[in-house]
Amino acid sequence: MTASLALGPAPDTALSRINPVAQLTAMAVVTLVLLTSLDVVTPAVVVLFELALFPAAGLTSPRAVWVRTWPMLFGAASVGLVNVWLAEDASLVTGTGLALRVVGLALPGVLLVASTDPVRLADALTVHWRLSPRFAFGALAALRLAPLLVAEFEALRLARRTRGVEAGRNPVARVRLLAGIGFALLVGAVRRGSRLATAMDARGFDSGVPRSNARGSALHRRDVWFVVAAVAVCALAVTASVQTGYWSPVFVG
Repeated sequence: MTASLALGPAPDTALSRINPVAQLTAMAVVTLVLLTSLDVVTPAVVVLFELALFPAAGLTSPRAVWVRTWPMLFGAASVGLVNVWLAEDASLVTGTGLALRVVGLALPGVLLVASTDPVRLADALTVHWRLSPRFAFGALAALRLAPLLVAEFEALRLARRTRGVEAGRNPVARVRLLAGIGFALLVGAVRRGSRLATAMDARGFDSGVPRSNARGSALHRRDVWFVVAAVAVCALAVTASVQTGYWSPVFVG
């Protein structure tokens, strides 16, 4: 589990060579199209092209794909089933469309995390979008600390088991133990965050002086073509939806 959450340097893949800003722009285009359509064809076409990018992101192992996507798949299935069962005018097609919509919105994030080095992402945001280095690199540091929470959770669980503190099959005791471990993790995270903030201030992140960027971030022609391809896929999805008669935009009553 720890390995699946690691946020270290991404492998050298075809998608990792795309600038993170270009990937975020493509995500924004896909999000806009999926949020303004309620049909089943538009998200189906978008998801099909997103799945085709998995090998380009280095996600070729079924286990690696499952580890990264099972929460999203569970959430999408839940959304679809709840709408089919509870909505009065919902059908199986409507539920499938909503589930595919959730998948289509979540998959770009999975691809971004799998193919992008967080340091490269912070550099791109500060260079191209002029984001505050304090915000960008603070978020980067927080993301880098996320795997430590998993390791600390496991260490606390094993420490309590060593002391004979176990819930057994009692669900109430299990909830109480999880709440205790969660509180310990919260206290540790607050203390670590305070030390991290002090360290960043000591390095001049709060000085207000413009900072240079040692690594830099450059946009290439392939980045432009990547965004153009995202726009083309979304246009194809909407066109296919209109041609099949399924197009149902949210802004039409």
